[in-house]
Amino acid sequence: MDNLYLLELINEAKSRGGGLLLNFEDKPSVVVLTVERYNQIMNTRSSTQVLEPTTQTQMQKQTNIPKKVLVTGGAGYIGGHLVRQLTKSGYEVTVLDNLSTGKKSNLDPKATFIEGSLADVSLLKDVFAANKFDGVFHMAASLEVEESVREPEKYFENNVVNLTHLLRAMHEAGVNKIIFSSSAAVYGQPDHTPITETASLRPANPYGYTKLLGERLIKYYCEYLGFQAVAFRYFNACGFDVDAHIVPTHQSHLIYNVMLVAKGERPALQVFGNDYETADGTCIRDYVHVLDIVSPHILALEKMANGAKFEVYNIGTGNGVSVAQVANATSEILNKIIPMDMAPRRAGDPASLTADNNKLVNNLGYHLQYSSLENIIKTSWEVQSKM
Repeated sequence: MDNLYLLELINEAKSRGGGLLLNFEDKPSVVVLTVERYNQIMNTRSSTQVLEPTTQTQMQKQTNIPKKVLVTGGAGYIGGHLVRQLTKSGYEVTVLDNLSTGKKSNLDPKATFIEGSLADVSLLKDVFAANKFDGVFHMAASLEVEESVREPEKYFENNVVNLTHLLRAMHEAGVNKIIFSSSAAVYGQPDHTPITETASLRPANPYGYTKLLGERLIKYYCEYLGFQAVAFRYFNACGFDVDAHIVPTHQSHLIYNVMLVAKGERPALQVFGNDYETADGTCIRDYVHVLDIVSPHILALEKMANGAKFEVYNIGTGNGVSVAQVANATSEILNKIIPMDMAPRRAGDPASLTADNNKLVNNLGYHLQYSSLENIIKTSWEVQSKM
């Protein structure tokens, strides 16, 4: 009799979706549940009492855990400034640099330094196996236009082949966010200036070609392998964070050489071409302070989670200044004579390159803060005059 009664209770509980309330002396006393309903309730209680507080704690801890990033080329001029801005912002930074052009003195002591090359596939695997990076800033590259014309194979090897090694190592390690150091050299001689990101891409030298190939490789990984990326097309990086103790790593840059003349270490500034179709015949470039280059990189990584898979941004001021104008402005600001010696054009140099930076301002929300020509000249002088 008792067994039949229990069977009736079980069947009744099942018919009610898992629960049956029994009254004793007109008061609720016993609840009959199926095993499935009991487990469901217990699982809910477990997640409410244990999992939710744990999850909140984990979330609190997560906000306190610094993002961990890899910076290739972090001992270079731009890379060194970027690493310092990252560590100031609370990031945990690892620098990979072979010091072929980078300087040990440019390394931020707060960063972990690994000396090595992107050509070393085994090293890359070890670096990614030992670290769970939230993203990669790829700053390592060969970047001398004139040298790229003389040694195009070197530029393909370093700027394209080594990039494929990095992307493969990232993919194998499950790291899918990359900020790429590209260049205005991808545009070549533009049809119009200022140049928008949608302008035709016609590089005029091997350096520009390798940067364009780098962008396309990364875009491939975004479209087919789940990456997210931002490529920044730099115009002419210059100036210094005077507190960062960064030294120049490339001696071909115009303002670096202007400062050498101002210091009296060179008798005159060598100007490559005075027969361009510009007002004074010398090349026009868009000079942008290095802090206005590295700051958008950090902003891009922070906004990447909600962004498109692949984005390209110009970083420039939109204001073109000729070589002769830079020399004359330096004379006025530093009260020093900057003589100029005219030399033939360099192969692959376009007449004018200036940026349209509206996308940087409107889409990424970054407004340039440091890039007045006066600030560029003064910070360059403050650093180089002490070297």
